[in-house]
Amino acid sequence: MAIKRYNPTSAGRRISSVDRRDDITTNKPHRPLLLARKQNAGRNNQGKITVRHHGGGEKQFIRIVDFKQDKYDVPAVVQTIEYDPKRGARIALISYQDGEKRYMLVPDGVKVGQKIMSTKQKDGVEIAVGNRLPLEFMPIGSVICNIELDPGKGGQIVRGAGAMASLMAIEGVFATIKLPSGEVRKVRKECLATLGQ
Repeated sequence: MAIKRYNPTSAGRRISSVDRRDDITTNKPHRPLLLARKQNAGRNNQGKITVRHHGGGEKQFIRIVDFKQDKYDVPAVVQTIEYDPKRGARIALISYQDGEKRYMLVPDGVKVGQKIMSTKQKDGVEIAVGNRLPLEFMPIGSVICNIELDPGKGGQIVRGAGAMASLMAIEGVFATIKLPSGEVRKVRKECLATLGQ
C-alpha cells in the first residue's frame, strides 16, 4: 500500500497525501461475507432524533474479517486483495482447499495467487510472510502483526495499516513482543500471530 504525495502547488497541496490503490485487484466484494451496516441517522432506541444533522449518505457494508484463522494445516490461496472502507489495512479474500472462502488482513508483500497457511505445529509451515503460527515457533526478531492476547481468541492487537511488532524473546511460558507504540509486552507463547507488517 503506497502513499501518493502531491507537488506543492499551493499551501494545502504541500501537506496533502492520498492512498494509492495500485495493489487492489477488484472492486467487487464477496457478497456472502458482507453485512449491511444499520444506519441510525442520529436516532435513539425510541426513534427520536438525539443528534441533529446526521443521516443520508451511501449505504455501507461491513466485511466479515476472520481474525482467528482457525482452519489449521489447510492451505489457502489468495484470490483478491480488496479495499475495506472500515479500516486502513487491506483485506484479502482467501480460498481454502475445501472451497471455503474468508477475508483476512493482508500483510505487506502478499500477492494474488500466493499460498498461505495457519498452523499450531512446530514444522507445520514455512516461515514466510502471510503465514500464521504460534509465537514459540517463530525466530527471534520476526516482524509480526494481528497478534492474539489469549490463545484461541483471535488477533486483537497490531491490526492497523502499516503496524508491526517484533518478537524479542521467549522465556518460560511467555513471549516478549515490542509493540508499535514502543511498549514491551508479554503474551503466552502459544498465542498465534501473522508474519509480516
